Amino acid sequence: MMLRFRTPILFGLLTLAVWQGLVMATGIPEYLLPSPIAVLADVDRTLALSLGVTFLEATIGFAIASVLAFVCAILFVRFHTLEEGLFPIAIAIKTTPIVAIAPLLVIWLGTGWWSKIVAAILICFFPVLVNTVKGLKAADAEYRELFQTLGASNAQEFRKLRIPYCLPYLFSALKISSSLAIVGAIVGEFVGATQGLGYLIMVSSAHLETATLFAAIVAAALAGITMFYIIGAIEHRVVFWQGGEFE
Repeated sequence: MMLRFRTPILFGLLTLAVWQGLVMATGIPEYLLPSPIAVLADVDRTLALSLGVTFLEATIGFAIASVLAFVCAILFVRFHTLEEGLFPIAIAIKTTPIVAIAPLLVIWLGTGWWSKIVAAILICFFPVLVNTVKGLKAADAEYRELFQTLGASNAQEFRKLRIPYCLPYLFSALKISSSLAIVGAIVGEFVGATQGLGYLIMVSSAHLETATLFAAIVAAALAGITMFYIIGAIEHRVVFWQGGEFE
């Protein structure tokens, strides 16, 4: 697996080298574009604590959203009336910008962790729901008829046919939502927070501390990448019958 990370790491180092050379060659002021060395110098305990807070908020929100979406998807497939009645509500939640909802979450839940966790839940829920519903319906009609012929119960059909068919769809959605969870948590921190990467970005932006701002942005990106690859590694273990990017 380490070999497949070699190319991204090399490209990342090349980008940093070009960035550093550009800043040195043009003499761009640090408050406009800090060099990678200046950004690295701003990596400290405050950044680490902020990253930890945001990562925990995003992880909790992602986990809750994934479980809720999976349960809702099963109910939608089993009871079509629920799907017809509640799916438009899910679409409405998805199409409403999280930036517009975040102030309400702060009013309702305060400036603590839960407003950020709920923001992450809202942004993660829809992709998992849609893909899981599609995956649960993806099993071939011939296989479903075979299960019925063999006298399998609905629970057995779900457990042994529909869920295995659904897993590739589910993990595709989880990889997308895992990165979106970081976005949701940070947006929640923009509106009202006393800690986290979003709070650090807002404060450093107001004080023109551009190096700190870049460090927080890079930390957020790395957190999203980490969550994506963790889900990908789990997918490789669980959906072992499907060739994937982690082979």
